[in-house]
Amino acid sequence: MVKITIGSLGDSFSHGSLKCYLAEFTATLLFVFAGVGSAIAFNNLTADAGLDPAGLVAIAVAHAFALFVGVSIAANISGGHLNPAVTFGLAVGGNITLITGFFYWIAQLLGATVASFLLIFVTGGKAVPTHGVGAGLDAAEGVVFEIIITFALVYTVYATAADPKKGSLGTIAPIAIGFIVGANILAAGPFSGGSMNPARSFGPAVASGDFSGHWICWVGPLIRRKPSWVHYGDVFIGSYAAVPASEDYA
Repeated sequence: MVKITIGSLGDSFSHGSLKCYLAEFTATLLFVFAGVGSAIAFNNLTADAGLDPAGLVAIAVAHAFALFVGVSIAANISGGHLNPAVTFGLAVGGNITLITGFFYWIAQLLGATVASFLLIFVTGGKAVPTHGVGAGLDAAEGVVFEIIITFALVYTVYATAADPKKGSLGTIAPIAIGFIVGANILAAGPFSGGSMNPARSFGPAVASGDFSGHWICWVGPLIRRKPSWVHYGDVFIGSYAAVPASEDYA
């Protein structure tokens, strides 16, 4: 069920909200710096010979570890989104207001962009790799790939972090979120680029000045068939019955 709340500018500029934006900026910066940096490092070690299976695994693991850390350090402040697609999904599910979600987007995009320019600086001007559809695939196939893997990501976020009955799963949510991203990069990296995250793709695109095919990294993650927040929210969260006051589960 869609539960959109617009919110107010007053709430979105409160002290707590500003701390959330800073947390999203910082965590996204660290995530993108490590993730994109792993791709630059691999290219440097292999003399830009191109991605091979070992490189794909290394980049997927780096992204999984970096996202695990990024979500963990921001979770208690901003919720640890680090991703406009996650923020959008949670906004449509009523977990965050639209106005606050918009400022989350700005923080995430700025964090990814600053990380990408920092990488160019600290690597002596090395090229920042951008996401793109693999050889032999067309744009439509790339979009479908991104729809599927972003569905898996946001579904995992709902199941482990946003579900009110998550229980002990809430403590391992960052691990689960990092693992699904790493697994999806292994599956989709050679085909759609394995973005799942418009901010992760936006920063390198700005830093490199290469926006070719960049729209796929927005359309796929943000426009998903059978949206995960509707699927999980309606089928599982929406089916929870209130626990009677007299019920004792001790």
